[in-house]
Amino acid sequence: MQDVKVWDLFIRLFHGSIAVLFLANFFVTEDGSTPHSYLGYILLGLLALRFVWGFIGSYHARFTNFTPSKKTLKEHLRSILFQEKDIHLGHNPLGALMVFNLLGSLTLLCLTGILAETDMFWGMKWLEEIHEFLANYTMLSVAFHLLGVAWETKRSKINIAKAMITGKKSLSKY
Repeated sequence: MQDVKVWDLFIRLFHGSIAVLFLANFFVTEDGSTPHSYLGYILLGLLALRFVWGFIGSYHARFTNFTPSKKTLKEHLRSILFQEKDIHLGHNPLGALMVFNLLGSLTLLCLTGILAETDMFWGMKWLEEIHEFLANYTMLSVAFHLLGVAWETKRSKINIAKAMITGKKSLSKY
């Protein structure tokens, strides 16, 4: 086994922080309450930092280094279909798509929440419904994300959750 550093400290802290903030807002705080708003603002601030880090951060954190091409996505899907092992040091192509999905849905969720608090959009039912839809969509995405991590951990024999905590992937052969 070889431990390879993949996830930097910022990415690991970001990942854990947005999970806690989103889940707290989804399950604990009252919709429209002051704590709900504050957690949303903090989440949006962290997302802004992540977008910056996606351009200037460590190798595996940069968007350009894990954005999948049609070819890599097709090869990854083929390896899943034919039960072939394909190891990705950073995100695999489906994982990368999920990262973009979660970053996008969380950003839209935060923005619709902020808009709902402005004088211009205060009390607009349609905006509240979009915000609620995005919250539910994001929660469904989180569930699929967790299933994907469990699936890929079993398939690749690499403990992906542990790697997000320690920053290192334990690889038998890269």
